[in-house]
Formats: sequence, structure tokens, C-alpha cells
Amino acid sequence: MPRAPKLASFPAIRGALKFYQICSVITGVGLLLLVAEMILKYTPIHVELFLGGSGGFLWFADAVPGPDCQWFSLFVPGGSGCEILSTGDGVNVSLAILVAHGWFYVVYLFSCFRVWSLMRWPFRRFVFLALGGVVPFLSFILEVRTARSVRAYLAEREAAQASAPVPTPEGNR
Repeated sequence: MPRAPKLASFPAIRGALKFYQICSVITGVGLLLLVAEMILKYTPIHVELFLGGSGGFLWFADAVPGPDCQWFSLFVPGGSGCEILSTGDGVNVSLAILVAHGWFYVVYLFSCFRVWSLMRWPFRRFVFLALGGVVPFLSFILEVRTARSVRAYLAEREAAQASAPVPTPEGNR
């Protein structure tokens, strides 16, 4: 049985939980934007989102499959040496979403590690929390369930501590 968190670490757990909740929502939104970007680029729609440039403020530019692409390789990113070329100019928002989600996933992993280590959970729980950043919608579900279980655990432990008898010092009578 894993060791229980110390009562002295409860304020740190609450802070780590709040940080985890914020990171979880940001990572979940970033992942949904990334999935939408992948659908727009790698399905027969073949467009990418750009900011500025010749198309205006925010616009979609065609993404053209290279000459080595077969019909089946269009559905597998990077499959069979198929390269999809962008025709837009300006700032590639699709690429920015990809990079931002990747870097923020590292921050999300840190927040998962912090909650996991302070709560002294088994390693499989950390792996499950980490999956929240790669499985669409899972981060939102895990955020609610994790916050609920951590808050309930902390409240239960604090109530048990408050109702426990206080030991008296034996030295002075």
C-alpha cells in the first residue's frame, strides 16, 4: 500500500492541483485545435490556416500534396515519403498550434508529475494522467475526476485529523 501524503504537504497539494487544472484545460484546448488542424491538412480538404500575408488577416491557404503522394498516403502524415506543401505566405497558424501544444504538453507533464508525486499515487496513475495530453477530450475528463478525488481525499484526511484526540505531553503535570 502506498504511503499517504503528509498533512504538512496539503497546501502544496492544493497549489499543485490548481496548476494541474489550468494546464489540463490549456492542453486539452490545444489538442483539440491540433486535431482540427490535422483534419484540415491531411484529409481531402488540404488547407492550412495563415495569419497575415497575401490572403488577408486570417485565411486558409491550399496545402498541395507532393508528386510522390499516392491516394492512400494522404491519410497517413509522413507516410510513404509523401510531403504536403503549403502555398500560403504569412505566419502559419497551423504550425504555431503544433509547436505550442508540444511545448505546453511538457508543462502539462510537469503538473501531472507534481500532483502524482505529492499524492503518492502508483506510477500507472501518472501514465494515465499523461495520456490526457494526447487523447482528445481525456484531459477535460481527468481534470474533473482528479480534482474531485483529491479534494475529497484532503477533506477526509483533515476531518479525521480534526476528530482525532490531541496527545498531551507527559513531562509536566
